[in-house]
Amino acid sequence: MTLSKIVASGKIVTNPEKRFSQNNFPILSFSMDINPENETVVRVLRIGSAAEAIADKIAKGDTVIVEGQPQIETVKDENGKDKRVFVINATNIEKISFDTSSSPQSASSPQNNQEIVQFASEEMTENLIDEDEIPF
Repeated sequence: MTLSKIVASGKIVTNPEKRFSQNNFPILSFSMDINPENETVVRVLRIGSAAEAIADKIAKGDTVIVEGQPQIETVKDENGKDKRVFVINATNIEKISFDTSSSPQSASSPQNNQEIVQFASEEMTENLIDEDEIPF
């Protein structure tokens, strides 16, 4: 048995597809581009109840971080030749962005002037203790 783990980030290039196995286990699959300059696309699989939970939260164009076990599968292309496909059997998928082109209120939009981070007011500094009050 080989222990291996991969953590990769990339942009989802196909719509996530949720299917069910013969035993009614949910299976989520999608492809993501991990290197936009060279178009390095990998396939991601997630099996189990977490597949259902994440399927509704991600979409084509989202950027995700995927953690899991790498493997290489051999499939036949349309010409009948063997083709190797890199697959990540995901144990964790986290969305780190969303497709801003479809969202009218994106963070970069000039219409959205809300502050992302709110800093505490200066009133908080009045409640801090002095160095003389530290017991050591």
